[in-house]
Amino acid sequence: MITEQGRILESLLAGNFICQISDDDGWRFLKTTGNSEKIETQLNLLNRTLATGADGDVFYAAYQTLGDNERKILSAQFQEVSSHLLPLVEWLLLVQQASGSDVPVSQGSAIRLTELQASIEDTPAFAEQLAKISHYRLFGSTSSSADGQLKQVFKRLTDLGYVLKPNQEKQIFIATGKIEYLFEVIKFIDETEALSLAEQAESAVQQASLL
Repeated sequence: MITEQGRILESLLAGNFICQISDDDGWRFLKTTGNSEKIETQLNLLNRTLATGADGDVFYAAYQTLGDNERKILSAQFQEVSSHLLPLVEWLLLVQQASGSDVPVSQGSAIRLTELQASIEDTPAFAEQLAKISHYRLFGSTSSSADGQLKQVFKRLTDLGYVLKPNQEKQIFIATGKIEYLFEVIKFIDETEALSLAEQAESAVQQASLL
């Protein structure tokens, strides 16, 4: 039977992000003095290190040293993440605006699908923006209804680890710590590449609101 330490090591090596929402037991294990050092020692054997985000509240595995092979893998991963950023940022802005919230979605945020759907269906600009977002390759929706579009978007977000659904009988999704990591990636790209992804997405949402 695998130990808790072994389970966490496997999870990290599989590319998962461990936070209090996605894996409370694993998060508490890593926050306990001495445990993160044990995991770090094992990861080092595989040229990995225990990285953190969101002020130390999200854990994930990163490469310890970079050779040619590691650089190729990271380059491919970065290209994939970059292609996802604009759809994800547009989704975050849509949820914030449709929910009437002053703050963006963050780790622990509860998103009630029925309330979100009602708000979107009542506002043509939001419905148009949802249709656009859901048809991005990242989400791949083919539905013409807000209900079908939202279900596909949240299915993909769940598959990617950005949200989880604690109770399968309730349409409530909780944002995980991977959302915080996403914000850090956006900030890094905006600062280093001057892409201003957040501004691009906000502009797109505002343009839809004017129609």
